[in-house]
Amino acid sequence: MSDTRDRPVLTGLIALVAVAAVVGIVGGLAALVGTKALGLDGGGGRSDSEASSGTSLYLPEPTITSETTSPEAGASPTSEPVQTSTAPATTITLSAGQETVAAMQEIDLSGTYPTGEGAILQVQRLENGKWTDFPVTMSVNGQDFATYVLTSRVGENQFRVIDTDKGVFSNEVVVTVG
Repeated sequence: MSDTRDRPVLTGLIALVAVAAVVGIVGGLAALVGTKALGLDGGGGRSDSEASSGTSLYLPEPTITSETTSPEAGASPTSEPVQTSTAPATTITLSAGQETVAAMQEIDLSGTYPTGEGAILQVQRLENGKWTDFPVTMSVNGQDFATYVLTSRVGENQFRVIDTDKGVFSNEVVVTVG
């Protein structure tokens, strides 16, 4: 008699483990290839150096200042009307990487903020004559910042960034979507 006829449970268990290993390897490879093909690998279509250039976990050391400021009651950057001739001088310089994009195509926003090391900048879009917060923020690393936004709103879109702590905002950039 052969060994397999004397031990059917052991033979079945070995066969089950072998089939599970093969199915696991094939399934893992299929998932890996699928995530790469669909762009779900976390890279977002950018190289590692591009993806990490706009992010920073750096926080500056806190300093004690003698000047205290408090925001005016009811003041909000989202309710500010558009000013065309007497806009305050800005120290934030913003530029857009594209002038025209298709709907939901990346719009690269970057710039400099020489006095803004560690500041958090809020992206805003002009909507119906008022600046509203766009759901994107970024931090200033050194004096540089960069991010990208996606929008499906066709036509001209005006963007700016604002230092939410100081109320300082950048110049406006216009990108045509559609």
